[in-house]
Amino acid sequence: MSETGLEYLLELQDTIESRRNASTERSYTAQLFAAGSSRIAQKVGEEGVEVAIAAAQGDRPRLKAEAADLLYHLLVLLRSQELSLEDVVTELAQRRR
Repeated sequence: MSETGLEYLLELQDTIESRRNASTERSYTAQLFAAGSSRIAQKVGEEGVEVAIAAAQGDRPRLKAEAADLLYHLLVLLRSQELSLEDVVTELAQRRR
């Protein structure tokens, strides 16, 4: 991943956090947080299945779009559990050793 890509994910994470307590009428992210972790986890599962289906069908444009949805919902889920992208990267780095 390019540094720019990582920077974007970190900015997205910050945006997600800033919308945690926003108006649910104006923010899908706020709606997700208001619905709770179980609903967010369900969305992650749905998006994961859509990623797998797109990959199995060889549908690269759809795979890219669904992967973006999955990353977004995963970041929302992580924040709902007081975890961050950095926490996940640290876990991955520890596994490499």
